[in-house]
This record gives sequence, C-alpha cells and structure tokens, in this order.
Amino acid sequence: MIGGHSDIGVIGGGGSAQVDPAGGSPVPPPPPGNGVFDSFIRPAWFRDAPLAAIRAEFPNAQVNFASGDDVAAAAKLAKSADVAIVFGYQWSAEGFDQKTLHLSADQETLISAVAAANTKTIAVVESGGPIVMPWAPKVAGIVEAWFPGIRGAEALARVLSGAVNPTAKLPVTFPVDEADLPRPELVPTPKASEPTLEKGESLTELMHVLGNGLPTFDVHYDEKLKVGYKWYDAEKKNVLFPFGFGLSYTTYAYSKLNVQPTADGLTVHFTVTNTGKRAGEEIAQVYVELPSAAGEPPHRLVGWNKLTLAPGESKEATVHVERKMLSVFNEANDTWQRLPGEYRVLVGASSRELPLTHAVSLK
Repeated sequence: MIGGHSDIGVIGGGGSAQVDPAGGSPVPPPPPGNGVFDSFIRPAWFRDAPLAAIRAEFPNAQVNFASGDDVAAAAKLAKSADVAIVFGYQWSAEGFDQKTLHLSADQETLISAVAAANTKTIAVVESGGPIVMPWAPKVAGIVEAWFPGIRGAEALARVLSGAVNPTAKLPVTFPVDEADLPRPELVPTPKASEPTLEKGESLTELMHVLGNGLPTFDVHYDEKLKVGYKWYDAEKKNVLFPFGFGLSYTTYAYSKLNVQPTADGLTVHFTVTNTGKRAGEEIAQVYVELPSAAGEPPHRLVGWNKLTLAPGESKEATVHVERKMLSVFNEANDTWQRLPGEYRVLVGASSRELPLTHAVSLK
C-alpha cells in the first residue's frame, strides 16, 4: 500500500457538515492564512487507517507500506509485491471552487510510477467530485471511494477483498480532460475582498462576518439545458466514465424491451440477467430521447430499477415513466407540455451503455 496517508486515516470533506475527529486530524493541516476560509475550512483525516483495515482483511498476506514521498522507493516496493494499492486524494469544501480536476502533480507522478512498476496496481481515489485521470490506462483497477468517513477503511477493505460486491453507479460524469468541461476556466472572483479574523475571534464572530456577505460576482451559464451528462452527450464528447457507470464483480445482460403508452406516461418492461459467477445488484437505467421539436439534449434520465440477482438469474424490471418526465416547460403558457411525436426509449447500465431501444409515437 502506497500514499494518500492511508497508514493514518481517510480524508473527509470540508464545510458546514465537517466534523473533525476526536483529538484533531492525525495529518497536520497546512498553515492557516489570515482569511476566513483559510482559518476555519481546512482538510482533516478521520482516524480510520486503510492500512490497518487491509491487514485485518488479509491476515495471511504480508502488507507493506510506503508513504510515496520517495517515488523511487515506492516504485521499488510496488515491483516486489503481488498487488500494489496506491491512494490519491483531492480535498474539497463548500465556499470555493477547485482550481483543477487533476490530483496534485506529485500524486499523479506517484500513481504513474507505481503502475509502471506493477501491472496489478489498484488506484483508490478519495475525492468529493469527478477528477481527470491521465494515469487511468496504466492501472488495473480504480476505486472511487469519495469521502468514506468513519469505518470507510473497513468498507474499502471488504470491497477490495471481494467480501462485498460493489454495486454503486456514478452520480456524475468523469471527463477525459478539463478542456471538455462546459466552462474549463473559473470566473475570476474579486481580489483582496475576503473578510479576515483577528487572533482569538470566535466562530460566532466568523458567522457574523460571513452573514454580512462576501462580494457578489456574475457567472453566465450559457450551456442552458446541457447540464451534467447532457452536456457531454449534446457536444458529442468522449468521457472517461459516464454518468450512471459502475463496475462490479459480476456482469449483466439486457433483453426483451417492451414499452407501453399509458394515460399518464409510459410503462417500460425489460429483462436483466446476471451473466457472471457472483450475486449482485444492478441499477438499470431508463432514458428517453424527446422529439426534435423539444430542442432538448439527446437523452434524459426518466427512471431506474435496482435488481438483486443470483448468478445466472433473470428478472423482469418495470419502470413507470410519468407524463411530466416526457414534457418540456412552455414559458409562454407557464405550464408543462408534452409534444406530439416520436419518443425513443433507451435502457442500459449507464448513460453511454444503452443496448435496448424502442421508439413510440405519442400524441
């Protein structure tokens, strides 16, 4: 195991929900500045070490650790191992934007070096949102752990050992490159305007300062309806991992799509089969392509169904799509409107893996 302070704990997200561990963060935070956010919103690690959890989960394995500060030493350790697990993290909090979706340069260098030394490298990422992964083709597997919280290390260990079959799906798109984002550059914020606190001032005083308001500035979101996965679909951009994507220790097949119009929408039936050797839970997703007159992005998520399947088992899923999910908002009439025309229903495992399609005409 290498990097990410994984011998000490897991990082937590910052902001109003942040709760520092008893005794404080085991990883010293960076020196505070004089600004409000520098003083009070700083990264903290929970005292729940993945290293200890992995050793407990694999009692018969020899589990060594390198901090990753010395890249050459980390690569040497990885080369001598059967499997290398390298950790990366990106801290985030409310109140500021990420300057980049890259991990820090030293972390990207470390992951690439470890992967070059051992073809069986697993990258574990702790982050609050999507990141770009120029090193992704070099590793054998990637686990997006988000901010796992207390007992997150034990949960991660059980996923890596196979004791638990992961079944989650991504709630956001991971882009290939920052240039693919709808707005790859941050809007400049006012300079030298952040309120400051003097030494000894309290959290109550901090909230008073914030309550007076930070300077406002304009951001024009000209992508309009093309939000999230809809942006990448409408702009025909390749993505690293699409919205709704997620792997597990088994595989699934989709078949027998049937779409029936109803008085208030659509009823969608289809079959999902577990084609692997492990039991699992698949989150099957239903998207709809509206008539071209709607002026909408290509696909709209309108429903899903989570199915628990034993190896080789098939189940029929049913998703009811409400009329409103097939409608657009008519500003002139101040109401929702379903346009007459052809609606194409698409079903599959993610926004980019939709093997079943069926067109239906609605009035």
